[in-house]
Amino acid sequence: MRAIFFVLVVFVFCFFGCQTKEKKEAAAEDLIEYSIVKIFPHDKTAFTQGLVVEQGRLFESTGQHGTSWIAEVDIATGQQDKKVILDKKYFGEGIAILNNKIYQLTWQTKIGFVYDLRTFEKIREFEYDREGWGITHNGNNLIVSDGTNQLFFLDTLTLEPVTILKVTDGDKPSEKLNELEFIDGFIYANQWQTNFILKIDPSNGKVVGRMDMTELAERVFPLNPNADVLNGIAYEKKSKLLLITGKLWPAMVAVRFN
Repeated sequence: MRAIFFVLVVFVFCFFGCQTKEKKEAAAEDLIEYSIVKIFPHDKTAFTQGLVVEQGRLFESTGQHGTSWIAEVDIATGQQDKKVILDKKYFGEGIAILNNKIYQLTWQTKIGFVYDLRTFEKIREFEYDREGWGITHNGNNLIVSDGTNQLFFLDTLTLEPVTILKVTDGDKPSEKLNELEFIDGFIYANQWQTNFILKIDPSNGKVVGRMDMTELAERVFPLNPNADVLNGIAYEKKSKLLLITGKLWPAMVAVRFN
């Protein structure tokens, strides 16, 4: 009996050990490699919620009670130029730019805003029945996150959901999806309170890759003890550079996919 028990223990140990090894190898296989190209200054008081490059210009949105804003940002200095400051009752969230309009979400007030890209004048408001987190677009629909594993595809005229995509990582829901960016047919999402950016296939909601930004975070945190989580993805199509930052980060990092 002792011999049989010993064999079973060895078998179980090896079985689960092999499974753990396989899982680690699978996790390593879907890591997206990148290289750091350049580090730019970033306003360390900016609680970043959204980051967008449009027509060669950088736009940022922030969210804090009483200090939420949207601005065009000088990437060389990190300073804001043109700016919209929200009423104190709104906690600003992500932004997306489509058809010369800026679309902005707010967190728990369930109200979004649309601005003219050229003048920053408010065109309209719209309502939704969930929290507002991140927003991007695929050229046809706005794509919105609410902190769950669901992504909502909105009609740009009615601003109502036309499709809901459930995001899964393996066989589990992939939750806390936050700031979004649409790059070459895939949705990239900051996963809140982690150093990962997830690559999502919009045809089925599966996580097909991930970027581990721990190296960036470890470089940035010593520069500002108040620095918060990773949050901010903007893709510049011409240079194929990805700009990465976070809440209260003193730096914005340009990386290139390997």
